[in-house]
Amino acid sequence: MTTAPKNMTDAIIRDVTLYSGGQWLTGRDVVVSNGVVESIEKSTGTATPGSVDGSGAYLIPGFVNTHTHLQQSLMRGIAEGTPLLEWLLAVAEESVQITPERAYTATVAASLEALRSGTTTLVEHMWPHPSSEVHDAVIRALHDTGIRAVLGRGTADRADKTRKWGFDPRLMQPLGDVLAHTDQMMRDVAGSRIDVAVAVPNPRSLTPDGMSEVREFAQARDLTVSIHLLETQTDNTMCTEHAGMNAVDYLDSHGFLWDRVLAVHCVELDDRGQKVLAERGVGVSYNPVSNMRLGSGIAPVPSFLDAGIAVGLGVDGAASNDTQDMLETLRTGAYVQRAARGRADLFGFEAMIDIASGGANAALGLPARSGGISVGDPADLTMIRFERDFGCLPVRDPGASILTTGSRQIVDTVLVAGEVVLRDGHSTRVDEAELIRTLSAL
Repeated sequence: MTTAPKNMTDAIIRDVTLYSGGQWLTGRDVVVSNGVVESIEKSTGTATPGSVDGSGAYLIPGFVNTHTHLQQSLMRGIAEGTPLLEWLLAVAEESVQITPERAYTATVAASLEALRSGTTTLVEHMWPHPSSEVHDAVIRALHDTGIRAVLGRGTADRADKTRKWGFDPRLMQPLGDVLAHTDQMMRDVAGSRIDVAVAVPNPRSLTPDGMSEVREFAQARDLTVSIHLLETQTDNTMCTEHAGMNAVDYLDSHGFLWDRVLAVHCVELDDRGQKVLAERGVGVSYNPVSNMRLGSGIAPVPSFLDAGIAVGLGVDGAASNDTQDMLETLRTGAYVQRAARGRADLFGFEAMIDIASGGANAALGLPARSGGISVGDPADLTMIRFERDFGCLPVRDPGASILTTGSRQIVDTVLVAGEVVLRDGHSTRVDEAELIRTLSAL
């Protein structure tokens, strides 16, 4: 399915308009060396062999999708219109049956879909699964597409087939084995574009002893821990019933909130919970399309930001979002907050591009990024050509056009670590025709 990987990390993007320092700069050459933006210079207008022609194009930072489930690209439309717990049980049945071959195909498909909407980094939250072969297939697929990834190894130690107070026992294994395998995964991806993390389904899935063991493991290795938190009130209801306290207090009382924790969703996070997360340095992944699709509600993102919580943007898995389209999520994430507060002056392009390209990077162990492209940044870049979709024309303001009319069609070229992994909207690494045949045959 893949062609030979390319290792080029040096490039020059010629005569492009780029977003940098919170403004659009025209006629610039962006020089990349060793996978990093080395300089931004006034364009000489001279093309050189191997350079990327940026004339008439717009360059923005690549998006960081702070939350997805890659295997769900084969589960689109599953249990549509059902409550969250019922939906989770349906997804679990598919997850039990996943094979390494299907995991590989799903990961390639989801990663290419993400790249096509300008995403250069995926934060993958794997569900717990006992098969090392499934994990190996996901790693191989990420390598083959060239995307950057923070790969969360699913982790749980409380079994409950109803998923109200625990996780599906068919997908679990002893916690010591899970953490040993996480160490093995770290060795397997060393030196690549993949970082390993720990992925906890929700506060109900770890016992107090499990929280302590996972925390010590992650902190000793400086790993991110991603955890679904308060997507609905179920976390609060179950934690109160079984532990006598709400979900945030349950986690905090066991020391499970620190600055490398990424809390996903937080739709029902109240003012007190926001204060606790801010004090502990916890980041939040905002998943607006998924939250609407499943009827979970609207995360109070303005309140998060006012409280000092770092917020990143997430697409979530294709079983609850249906696509991996960050441009759609960028627009929806802004619009739903405006609608909820009756204000059109919230979350313009400048605010949303910062959230989408670096809002939660500290929790993920990624370099800080704000205001667009800067010298010293990783060369994870997306080049936009509005003429690829006439529905985006004419362009009055490129930022406004990206936010309000941007579609996957306008993504022309994507670089990860300076390597062109998408050119003219197509992968430079993957045989897309073969991928389509494989997907169509499933």
